[in-house]
Amino acid sequence: MLKPLGDRVVVKIEEEKEQTVGGFVLAGTHKEDTQIATVVAVSETGIRTLTGEVIPTDLTVGDKVVLAVGSGLTVKDGDETVTIVRESDVLAVLA
Repeated sequence: MLKPLGDRVVVKIEEEKEQTVGGFVLAGTHKEDTQIATVVAVSETGIRTLTGEVIPTDLTVGDKVVLAVGSGLTVKDGDETVTIVRESDVLAVLA
């Protein structure tokens, strides 16, 4: 498992498939501006300010979050593909 540093979090992006009524899968018919992901790891430290104060992250493992498409760095962690993003790249937490 990856251990993120600083203000970074590791997320697993949910794959979306669009199906027609007949059951056909339509690949790439439209592009979304956002994507849904699940937080799988969070940095223990958080971000450090200019004065040296540490601000802990607001995210926890298991949170469902909204990200902009293309944000972060996609990496392989064993057999899994995950994305490392900064906490500031997270647009919202789904309740």
